[in-house]
Parts: sequence; structure tokens; C-alpha cells
Amino acid sequence: MEELAGTVLVGNSFEPVRGRVVVEDGRIEAIEETATDSTDIILPAFVNAHTHLGDSVAKDAAVGLSLEEAVVPPESLKHRRLQAADRADLVTAMCRTLRYMHRTGTISCLDFREFGPAGARALCDAADPLDIEPFIFGSGDPAVLDVADGYGASGANDADFTDERAACAERGVPFAIHAGEPDDSDIHPALDLEPDLLVHMVHARQAHLDRVADQSVPIVACPRANAVLDVGRPPIRELLDHTTVALGTDNVMLNPPNVFREMAYTATHFDVSAREVLGMATTAGADIAGLDCGRIAPGRRAALTVLDGDSDNLAGSADPVEAVVRRATPLDVERVLC
Repeated sequence: MEELAGTVLVGNSFEPVRGRVVVEDGRIEAIEETATDSTDIILPAFVNAHTHLGDSVAKDAAVGLSLEEAVVPPESLKHRRLQAADRADLVTAMCRTLRYMHRTGTISCLDFREFGPAGARALCDAADPLDIEPFIFGSGDPAVLDVADGYGASGANDADFTDERAACAERGVPFAIHAGEPDDSDIHPALDLEPDLLVHMVHARQAHLDRVADQSVPIVACPRANAVLDVGRPPIRELLDHTTVALGTDNVMLNPPNVFREMAYTATHFDVSAREVLGMATTAGADIAGLDCGRIAPGRRAALTVLDGDSDNLAGSADPVEAVVRRATPLDVERVLC
């Protein structure tokens, strides 16, 4: 049994409770309100809801390029670099990115992995020695579902994904697809596939939002990547008003997978509260992937991030939730429990 003391951000509302979290056999046994001298802040570990970890072999290579030049298959810089990458180098690069993510408070990520079963196996190998578990959305042949946790489609304008959608339904695993990133032309076709997850939705209009609500489709927003690629600003307030919205950092070649940066950017540039942003970075991604984490509650997995509330950066903050979302950085992380 282990006890973590300080300010605990409890439940779906992240209510600050002064006390301790009791952990036994990797699960939260109890949350107890009690006097404590600890200045630590205890929050759910992050779930980064959209990554492309293979891009770890091409960090910053696409700076200044357009969306099509940078990432659109099959001729973009990203896909050329991935095609040319040595497998051992790719696995090492993804392993290092995963290790960085864990050190900065992330317990899992929902990764779109390119190059079919071989690509999914490479990510499995990269994660094997680490305490972070990627949820893998595979690509290519539906046989990738023998390795991956679900299927991740590039976009409805790129190909016909009817067979892949059917394969996911048959196996009872999620089908995810990019939509509405360069424009809105692929949103209705993506929704026609009845996806379990949409990524981006930068150009979502009211008709799209109404369908999203009717179909109860969650969405992952990646605002920093959208800004880097100059494709527009996702309507995060409107998305939240219609469905579950999670937060992702997208391509490693464009941005470090640093959820602290993503939260601060989102809280600063969009009409959202700190609690909503923290939910996007924790609870929403966990619920989308069916992970037993993302909130601090009895019986849940003890996937927790502990921050030093008395660091030079966080000391004196009036609100621990605002401090986590707007101010905290990886330097404030004391420990990540998995």
C-alpha cells in the first residue's frame, strides 16, 4: 500500500481536495480528506488522444511546409522519410518519444501508425520496455487488426474505407478517421462511415456538428498542429457543446508531444475553462479508448501524475487546476505512476 499526499484533483470535475490518495495493487483504494503539509498536486496522468509517433524519425523536417507537402500520403515528406527509415532506427526513435511522454506526465496515447501490420508491430516493440501503453490505430490492410487496437484512416477523400470499417465492426474495435483538416469536403463522407472517433474537425459547420451530436461521435482536437500547418482553428467551444472532445498533439515532426504545452495553448486561445481543458487531456482520451484511467476515483487504475506545487514555477498559485493547465511544465513533474 502507498499513500500520496497533497492537493488531489478528484473525479470528473477535478475538485481540489486536501488529503491523500491510497493506492494498493495499482488501483486507487481511497481518497481521504485530511490535514497534510504536502504541497504536491496529484492529478490523473494524461492521455494524448492523437499522435503520429512514426514521425519521430523526422523531427522538425517539415517546418514551413504546407499540409500537403508535410503529411498528406503518399508523396509527402513524412511518408518519404517513413518509407526510407531503417526499422531499428524507427523503433528507437519512437521509444525515445514514448519515454519523453511518460516523463512529462502521459500514461497513454492514441496513435495512428502507418505501414500496416509491420508498422503496428514496430510500435509494439518501441513500447515494450516502457511504462506507457500506446493505443494503436493501425492502417493499410484490415489484417492490421491482428496487431493493432483499432483502425485509423487518413481521410474519406483519400480512399474507400468501407471494408476497414466493416472489419472493425466485426471485431468490436474502434474505427477512427481524420476529417475536416484542410477543408470540410471530407466530413460528411467520414460521418457516413459511422466512425467511433473523428480527428481535427477544424472546418466543422453546424450541419456537421448536428450529425456529430446525433451519432455521438467523439472528436480529438489538435490546435497547435493546426496552427503550425496553417489550416485554421478548430471550433473547440462548439465541438464541446455537441460531443466529447479530447486533446492531441498530432505529428511528432511538427510538435513535441507535450500535453502541458497543448493545454496552455488551448486555454489561452479558445473559449474553454481550465477544467474543460484538463478533462480533454485526461478523462476524454481515456474514455474514448476504453482505458481505466483519466480520473481520480476509488476503484480506478492509479495512473497519476504528481507535480511539485512548491516549485519555483507553481508556488503561490491561487488555483491548482488553473496552475496545472496554464502554468505547469514538465519541470514541475515529480513522479508519474502507471
